[in-house]
Amino acid sequence: MKNFTFFLVFFFLVTQICFAQWFWQNPLPQGNDLNAVDFVSSTVGWAVGGGGTILRTTDGGTRWTSQTSGTTEYLTDVSFTDANTGTAVGWSGTILRSTDGGTTWTSQISGTTYPLLGVSFTDANTGTAVGDYGTILRTTNGGTTWILQTSGTTYPLLAVSFTDTNTGTVVGYLGTILRTTNGGTIWTSQTSGTTNVLNGVSFTDANSGIAVGGGGGTILRTTNGGTTWISQTSGTTYPLLGVSFTDANTGTVIGYLGTILRTTNGGTTWTLQTSGTTDDLSDISFTDANSGTSVGRNGTILRTTNGGTTWYTQTSGTNNWLRCVSFTDANTGTAVGDAGTILRTTDGGQTWTSQTSGTTVWLTGVSFTDANSGTAVGGYGTILKTTDGGTTWILQTSGTTQPLNGVSFTDANMGTAVGGYGTILRTTNGGTTWTSQTSGTTNHLDGVSFTDANTGTAVGQYTILRTTDGGTTWTSQTSGMPNSLIGVSFTDANTGTAVGDAGTILRTTDGGTTWTLQTSGTTNYLTGVSFTDANTGTAVGDVGIILRTTNGGTTWTSQTSGTTNPLSRVSFTDANTGTAVGSNGTILHTTNGGVTFVEEEQNSGQPTGFLLSQNYPNPFNPSTTIRYSIPSESKVMLKVCDILGNEIETLVNEEKPAGSYEVNFNAARLSSGIYFYKLQTGNFTETKKMILMK
Repeated sequence: MKNFTFFLVFFFLVTQICFAQWFWQNPLPQGNDLNAVDFVSSTVGWAVGGGGTILRTTDGGTRWTSQTSGTTEYLTDVSFTDANTGTAVGWSGTILRSTDGGTTWTSQISGTTYPLLGVSFTDANTGTAVGDYGTILRTTNGGTTWILQTSGTTYPLLAVSFTDTNTGTVVGYLGTILRTTNGGTIWTSQTSGTTNVLNGVSFTDANSGIAVGGGGGTILRTTNGGTTWISQTSGTTYPLLGVSFTDANTGTVIGYLGTILRTTNGGTTWTLQTSGTTDDLSDISFTDANSGTSVGRNGTILRTTNGGTTWYTQTSGTNNWLRCVSFTDANTGTAVGDAGTILRTTDGGQTWTSQTSGTTVWLTGVSFTDANSGTAVGGYGTILKTTDGGTTWILQTSGTTQPLNGVSFTDANMGTAVGGYGTILRTTNGGTTWTSQTSGTTNHLDGVSFTDANTGTAVGQYTILRTTDGGTTWTSQTSGMPNSLIGVSFTDANTGTAVGDAGTILRTTDGGTTWTLQTSGTTNYLTGVSFTDANTGTAVGDVGIILRTTNGGTTWTSQTSGTTNPLSRVSFTDANTGTAVGSNGTILHTTNGGVTFVEEEQNSGQPTGFLLSQNYPNPFNPSTTIRYSIPSESKVMLKVCDILGNEIETLVNEEKPAGSYEVNFNAARLSSGIYFYKLQTGNFTETKKMILMK
């Protein structure tokens, strides 16, 4: 317990929450796959998914707030019994519990490492979780203890529905249906009449239920508690993944490629609805006949308030794979990707605007030398040029049909592109003409980095090439490793780092005469790397990996990205400010080098107004605590600036529930002087001064 005198008589229970300083910028609210959704009213609900994602809404999905789950495990299902009390389950036997609406999530001991795939609670204490290898777990004390029950099967169990503490149904592989009327003491196998996988089940009372699955749009119906299951005609051949009924007659089913089916007569007839998406939909939750939400692949969230007559998306931004990103300063950057996607920001990524590329070819590389002059490259030898910040992109003649995978410009005129079968192209006039150079290899080249007009390195399939004469000659270098290299970054003619498959990181300090293998701590593909000086760099790769070094790679530290989406490239403009891009349109941004900070939340006593307190201690060296309060759920921005108004660090940038908070700010890297911290939320803005004295 802590007693904060500035809150007078209030005493607060303090919970420490570690926040990774990588923020989602696209798509919004996030881009991980969403696997399950549960609403307890027409306005209050949760969605869970990949990378430990938990989202909450209190306004029917107009705003979704990311919650801290404390895990990066794949979360598969969630069940709330009221606005505060809920449980989420996932891979590796993960069970998370919240009693405060998700402000804090606590890990519970499941007793298994099998993936848990479904969960159903009927009250705050009584719930059942199911999963792989016939796993069924039961709790009657809110998850303090989970007891393994005998299912009688080793098939994966995918979904569970209880209508009261005793009566429940589980479905799974090969048409498995299990039924209990005594809380799971005994589970009885029922005859489904199908061998198709059953993915979802929904009961509205002890007798009336629907199960859905694969194999030609399977829908099964029972009105006698599963004694008999009758096959219904769905009208689709797509696998069905989720189902939600609000009464015995009214229900909705969702599935592959955005399929949504609706019935108002218990499934005698099913009507196809227009979802507006081709993303797979994983789950659906209706709280009444009209209000429903469906979630799915790539973070898709769909909402209806008229029973599905119209569905509208609650997400924004592209889901196209972004392959590369280039920033020229902290605010100005361009990302490129599949289907000719080009996105532009001039405010550090707070907003990304789509630009017209004039092509549907995948774009894999981009390089800007100033805010206006940039080049993008991609499939079939595509090269695009802009001199007005992307307002217009002009197609250039490359002279090749090979895919181009990387590009590096040192000024508006001097540039090199690399690609398939050892392709290297050079321009000295901004791309008016591109000249083919002799690489001496037919291996694919994926990355290139020039530090001046003459000195550059290209990497690729088992290949490192070096030039000191602008590419007139390229010399093969020995990496000492049999692995392919994908990304490369040099900070001067001698000092560079290359990354690639199997977690490979190679370092040189002599222009590549010798390359030294560094310990990355991963065996996953590393695809992008960005150094801002000889010591400070970041590498990204598969399953959302982000690695950071501040000592030239002697040690690499894993950072929490908040996603398992593959990351393709990363661009830093200084030691702290960087952007990573990847699959599903992922754009992540940091303004403090991606390190974590600790925020302490005081959970009792709701503030009656906005408050930004004076930091303590002040003066400080090197760390200090900043406290603030908000009386209602708000988007909170807390930033630190220097005396000239330059942004130093973003401490908070997210939706926060009403409450009082404190954030630790560490200024070890800064010089002594006066700094300012600014709180902005809604219409409230306040700035205070603090003094760093070393």
